[in-house]
Amino acid sequence: QLQLVESGGGLVQPGGSLTLSCRISGFPAADYGVAWFRQAPGQERTGLACISSGGASTLYADSVKGRFTIARDNAKNMVYLLMDSLQPEDTAVYYCAAGYVVATLNPGDFRDWGQGAQVTVSS
Repeated sequence: QLQLVESGGGLVQPGGSLTLSCRISGFPAADYGVAWFRQAPGQERTGLACISSGGASTLYADSVKGRFTIARDNAKNMVYLLMDSLQPEDTAVYYCAAGYVVATLNPGDFRDWGQGAQVTVSS
């Protein structure tokens, strides 16, 4: 069974940076495209960034383009989300998800999800 575990969440000041990690186990991470999503209270889960299984293709939501970077290290079965210039509106629970995808931000395309990591941007 494929398992995903997020880490690296926490409290950060506006304008700060944070890196989230997603550890994949059960099957080789290189078999899957992986995406990051977030969900704020009372809002829908939205896609932020996606990376193909080999890392050659990436896709970003307009809201994070230029501020967030998705990366992966298949040798370590890890996927990362590097976040810069964080603002209070970035506060949410962040999820990683895996699927047989290349580049998509549609939650319905992903079968396996992590439990989520809270990111709070506040002074």
